[in-house]
This record gives sequence, C-alpha cells and structure tokens, in this order.
Amino acid sequence: MQIKKDERQSFYAGCQFVDIEDQENEHVFPLLIMYPTYKEETVEKIGPYTISVAQDAPLSDGLFPLVIISHGDGSTPFAYRTIAQFLARHGFIVGIPQHPFNNRENNTLSGTIGNLKNRPTHIRTVIDWFLKESSFSPSIKSNNISLIGHSMGGYTALAVAGGVPTSFPSESPDQKPYCLSVDHDKRVQSLILLAPATGWFRERGALEDVNIPILMITGEKDTITPSFHGEFVLNGVSDAERVQHIVIENGGHFSFLSPFPDFMKSPTFLPSQDPEGFNRKEFHEDLQNTILDFLLRSF
Repeated sequence: MQIKKDERQSFYAGCQFVDIEDQENEHVFPLLIMYPTYKEETVEKIGPYTISVAQDAPLSDGLFPLVIISHGDGSTPFAYRTIAQFLARHGFIVGIPQHPFNNRENNTLSGTIGNLKNRPTHIRTVIDWFLKESSFSPSIKSNNISLIGHSMGGYTALAVAGGVPTSFPSESPDQKPYCLSVDHDKRVQSLILLAPATGWFRERGALEDVNIPILMITGEKDTITPSFHGEFVLNGVSDAERVQHIVIENGGHFSFLSPFPDFMKSPTFLPSQDPEGFNRKEFHEDLQNTILDFLLRSF
C-alpha cells in the first residue's frame, strides 16, 4: 500500500536498534529505527523512557519515504523519539544515528574539526546502509529522503545538503579557521532545521549550493542558537523562497527535544527546561504535524 500525500494512513510504530559500521573512521555506532508496522504496539521501557512501540516488528508492505534525524551536540537519539514515533505511524521509515564521540555517553570530539567532518559522514553512511544493505532497502522511496537536524544536527544537515563549513579557530590545535570539504549528498531532497547551529556557514557563498526545500523552526527565546543562526540560512541559500521559517513564540533551544519524564526534569538538567510558561507537550503535538505537512508537501 503506497503512501500518497493526500492520504494519511495510520500504522503502528515498529522499533529496532542496529549497529552501523563507519568504515571510513573504523568504528561502529548505534542506529535507532522507527518504521510503519501492522503489529500492535506495547509499552516498552527503554533506558529512562517509557515508549509505545512494536519492538522488532515486521515492516508493513509498501514503499515509504526515509527520514534521518541528526541529534544535537552531546545528545541522544531518544531525545527525538516522539517525532520519530509519530512519523513512523504516518508511513515514514526514520533512522536516528548516535553520532560517535559527540553524544551523551561520549562527547570527546565536541568542539573539534574532527566532529565537523565526521557528522556528515555518519549521515551518508546511514543512508547508504538503508538503501543498499538493510532489509528496509526494497521498501524505501529512494527519491524521498529528508533530514531533520536539531542544533548541531542542523549544521550536519546543511553540510550534507551542500553547505561548505569553515571551522572556528578554537576547533583546531593551531588556532586557525579551515574551510572544510564535505561531500554533497544529492540523495537528500529536503531539510528540517530545528534551532540550527549555523555559524560554520558564516563565509560568503557557504550555503549557495543548498537548493532544496527547507523547513526551519527556531525558538524566540533561544539563547544557544539565537536568531542570527537562522539569518545565516535565510541570507545564505540560493533561493530564500524555498525556506519556510517559523519562529516559536516563547520557545527555547531545548523545546524541540521530546518531553522528558517528570523524574528527569530539573533546573540542573538544562535539556529538560523551557522558558517560563512554555508547554513542551502541547508544542510537540503542533511540531509533529507541521513536520508531517512539510514532508508530505516537499515530495
């Protein structure tokens, strides 16, 4: 059964974990996958999170678009679990890699040129795996591949889509900026940028080769990637009319993360915090639908 853009079919969310081999850097990293299935979900406890999924269920018959989500600096795939689950229920195959050495468990490459180079490679490796090596391959619409990137994941998405980053002096031992070469992956057909970190594209012409539909959503009260990050995108891409930009009133940088369980919420755990009066749970219901509408329109 094929998913048409005017037809919202409902599936259950299948869920599985695989290890992906990054041959270029000779290490393995985990990939969280959510996908459409006909098997009913059950409530599973995965780490600190309770989530309704059909663990290791078979993939539904049909052809489905592919969405890859790139997490932020020092984050985890689980921080985007509700968006992935929602898209899987609406007929998308979603992969969330855990970026090696830039995640919650091991963040040793944060703030380095190595990280700027590696992150786009991880995305390309994941797309290759989905299209060429996985059991999902026959069921993926290879001309419908989108990236969602939050914060540092926004950097990653833009770099994959043709952006030419320049490192900051602090990111290399010799304290000099470098223009970095990143392979442009033309299989990616659209981008969703959530509070993107874009300072690496500050040089003139850095984003002129990015010419695909972009949904960019930023938070009014974001102090980590404030409004000038969005300006780099709007002023840098070759056709600003292909960018749909939404500013979330009273939204913060971490408001884009899936709501945390109450026992994890604490003023000392910044990812769980929002500007005063902001309702993250309600916002995510809107956010999911906004993302879905954009994806269905951008095919």
